[in-house]
Amino acid sequence: MRTSVRALAAIAAAALLNLTPGIAHADPVTPAAGCRDISFPVAQGTLATTLCLPPGGTADTVMVLMSGSNYNGTYWDFSYQPEIYNFRKAMNAAGYATLVADRLGNGASSRPLSLSLTATGTSEALHGIVQALRAGYGGGAGFEKVVTAGHSLTSSTSVMEASTYHDVDGVLLTGYSHTLSIPDVLGVISSYYPAVADPVFAGRGVDSGYLTTRPGARQFAFYGDGDFDPAVLATDEATKETFSLSEYPDGLLATLPGQSAEINVPIMLAVGSKDRLSCGPNYAICADSATLYAAEAQYYAPAARFRAFVLPGSGHSVNLALNTRDYQTAVIDWMKTI
Repeated sequence: MRTSVRALAAIAAAALLNLTPGIAHADPVTPAAGCRDISFPVAQGTLATTLCLPPGGTADTVMVLMSGSNYNGTYWDFSYQPEIYNFRKAMNAAGYATLVADRLGNGASSRPLSLSLTATGTSEALHGIVQALRAGYGGGAGFEKVVTAGHSLTSSTSVMEASTYHDVDGVLLTGYSHTLSIPDVLGVISSYYPAVADPVFAGRGVDSGYLTTRPGARQFAFYGDGDFDPAVLATDEATKETFSLSEYPDGLLATLPGQSAEINVPIMLAVGSKDRLSCGPNYAICADSATLYAAEAQYYAPAARFRAFVLPGSGHSVNLALNTRDYQTAVIDWMKTI
C-alpha cells in the first residue's frame, strides 16, 4: 500500500509537467442570513470564509469546514433542500459555530498560479485559521474549542495540520482512509480535464493548470449507485470547482501510515459504503462501521479515541447522500464527546 500511494503521488506530480500556468480572479459570494463573510489573508492572497453562529449567537466550539479538491464551500453549505443536505446548518442547529472555508484556487478565494498550490500550503493556512479562531476571528470572541472537518483532499490536510501543530480539539475525516483503491483513484483522475474547456468556468480566466471534472463524471466518481437525488447531482455539477494536481502529491502521502498516529485528540472517520476511492478494492473495508474500525484503528493513537462510521449506500461525497442526515446525527453524537 505504501509503495502504491507513493507511485500514485509520483504519477500526479509527473502530470503537472504538461500544465501551463496563468492568472484567475476570485468571485464574490453573499453570506447566508445570520452568517458573516470574512477574508483571511495568506501568503498567496486571501481565503474566503464564512462564520456562522448557532441560534442564540454564542458557542464555545467552532467547526472549520474546508472544501475538498472538487468542491467549494457549497459542499458544506448546500442550497438544495438544506433541511436534508446542509451540513453547516445541521451543526449550527446542534449548537456549534461553523467556519466554511474555500481553499486557495476555488470558490471566492484567490486563484494564484495553479502550479503553486500544495496540500502543505493548505494545511498551513488551516493552522492560521485555527489560531485566529482561538484569538477572536474577525474581531469576535475567541472559541474555547476548534474542530477541523475535511473531505477527501482536505481530510489529508487536516491530518497534516493536526499532526504538525497539535492545536485542535478534534478532527473529522470524511472520504479518507489508509486503504485507497488505486485503480479507482486513477479512474477518477482520468475524468479530469482543463477547466478552461468547461462551460461552467467560461470567461472566468482560470489558467490551463486548473482542472475540473468532465460533464457527467461526478455521478460515477462521488455517488453510490442510485443513492442520490437527481436535483442534488445537478446542483453539484453546477457548483463544481477547480483544483490543481500540484495539491495531490503531498496530499496523497498523508494517507500513508504514520502521520495520523501523531494526532492526540479525538478523531472520527466517516466514509460511504460505496466510496470507490476510500474503501479499497471491492469496498472491502466499508462493509459496516465495525469493519471500517477494524481496518483503520491501527493507524491512530489511543489518545485519538478513534471512532469509525460507515454511511450505507453513500459514495465519496457523504454530505450529498440520500441518508446524509444519519451521518449528521453520528457527527453530532461524536461532537458531544469532545
